[in-house]
Amino acid sequence: MLGVWFSRWALQKLEEKDPQIIVVDEVVGQSLVLAVAPITPTSYLLAFMLFRLFDICKPWPIYLIDKKMKGPVGIMLDDVIAALYAAVALVIILDLMG
Repeated sequence: MLGVWFSRWALQKLEEKDPQIIVVDEVVGQSLVLAVAPITPTSYLLAFMLFRLFDICKPWPIYLIDKKMKGPVGIMLDDVIAALYAAVALVIILDLMG
C-alpha cells in the first residue's frame, strides 16, 4: 500500500504516466520473491533472475495489466504479479534441484 501511495505522489509531481524514476514497484516485487527464497547465494541469484525475466517478458496477465491499468495501482500490480510468477517458478526449480 505504501508503494501505491508513493507512486501516486510521484505521478503527481512528475506528470508522467510511468516514470522510470519510480522504482518502488521493482523493490516490492524483488522483495516478494526473496521472501520465499532460502538464504543462499544461489537462491538469491535465481530469485533476482526470475523476477527480472517475468518483469521484462510480461506473460499474461502481466502484459495486460501493464498496458490497460494506469496510475499507481497499475505501476505496482504488474510487478507484484511478476513476483508471484517468479516465486512459484523459484519454488519449483529449487524443488527440482533437490
